[in-house]
Amino acid sequence: MRLLLDESVPRRLRQALPAHTVKTVVEMGWGGMKNGALLARAAQEFEAFITVDQNLAYQQNHATLPLAVIVLLASSNKLQALLPLIPRLEAALTSLQPRSLVQIKA
Repeated sequence: MRLLLDESVPRRLRQALPAHTVKTVVEMGWGGMKNGALLARAAQEFEAFITVDQNLAYQQNHATLPLAVIVLLASSNKLQALLPLIPRLEAALTSLQPRSLVQIKA
């Protein structure tokens, strides 16, 4: 699956997702874009957007999202706090539906 990591997600998280093609917002040259524009742009190349921005769930209507959004809920956005969520993230990716918003927590 093609995944895009938000600016707030450590880029090293991609190493925990070897079965997927993972890029970062910065790597794509989309740093600083507003969420709506970013999601529209990302939908052209990716199947899912991964973020730790809990406000995204309230800022965007998930029914109109151009791609699936996964919000990782952890004590911080540090890699050590996010790595325990990887098994649940992988499970969610197997049944991920377009235009859905999924929250993954410990």
